[in-house]
Amino acid sequence: MRNILIALTLVAASLSAQAETRTVTLDLPTMNCAMCPITVKKALDKVEGVSRSEVSFDDKRAVVTFDDGATSAEVLIEATTNAGYPSTVVE
Repeated sequence: MRNILIALTLVAASLSAQAETRTVTLDLPTMNCAMCPITVKKALDKVEGVSRSEVSFDDKRAVVTFDDGATSAEVLIEATTNAGYPSTVVE
């Protein structure tokens, strides 16, 4: 049992060592009211691995910081789209 715990700890440590914190900017052209950013932020903050999201109505963009070992830009796009606000990554 002890060997299994040690092995699991080593695997977890190696996985977390490979994961990096990333920041991505999403373009949200369909936000059209002051309530839209609240909905988008809630959707993004529910995604596992997201540590921070800032949504700007004026810029129609969201800046999201996340653990790329837990999620991806594609999952963030899916979250905003499912909330009614399709997004794309700003390159």
